[in-house]
Amino acid sequence: MNHKNFVNLIGFCEEDEPFTRIMVFEYAPNGTLFEHLHVKEAEHLDWGMRIRIAMGVAYCLEYMHQLTPPVAHKNLQSSSIYLTEDYAAKISDFSFWNDATAAKTGSPSMELLESQPSDPESNIYSFGVILFEMITGRIPYAVDNGSLADWASDYLRAEQSLKEKVDPTLKSFQEDELEKLSEVIRNCIHPDPKHRPTMKEIAAKLKEITSVGPDGATPKLSPLWWAELEIMSTEGSCEVNSV
Repeated sequence: MNHKNFVNLIGFCEEDEPFTRIMVFEYAPNGTLFEHLHVKEAEHLDWGMRIRIAMGVAYCLEYMHQLTPPVAHKNLQSSSIYLTEDYAAKISDFSFWNDATAAKTGSPSMELLESQPSDPESNIYSFGVILFEMITGRIPYAVDNGSLADWASDYLRAEQSLKEKVDPTLKSFQEDELEKLSEVIRNCIHPDPKHRPTMKEIAAKLKEITSVGPDGATPKLSPLWWAELEIMSTEGSCEVNSV
């Protein structure tokens, strides 16, 4: 995996004495999408920020599903979407890297990972639920003791407008985009997986609706900017000391 909207693995350390295994990932300092949607103390996400995040997730999933063989996220939800310094989306799937590492090291955790089924169709369903969560601001599993997915499915099946259910913390939103997004969500959470669109089709449709391309959805800063600044600071200090 190597996508700008994915929390990529940048290093792996293996030591036998003492036994140590360390994986180093890119850093996304602004926490998770879940926190910003549901924790009052977190930074508020306006409509434009939510759209950009959704587009980053869509482009990343499109990339994952077009790999050979396709790669599906094992547990796609708002808590597995991290946000960078400029609030771009970074999907995390540590089970993917555990899988890759276990394959190389022969770890017995491979059997556990293989017991967790996932496929592109289930990712598309989850993406639709995340879109609904971002628009309504509702917690995924706190809707009258049921799931947000079930509530969304019932609500959209009745073809009701989402305008009445928009997150009340949003001071403004684009009504024309909202109605078109409702249709995308409805298609994503279709009860028959065979009738769901592909992520390529979804990403293209969302780009048409929002006018946010891949470049607009990617982080503007390097995920290693903090390390680069530290190196520059150290080099500058060394130069001063040598004068």
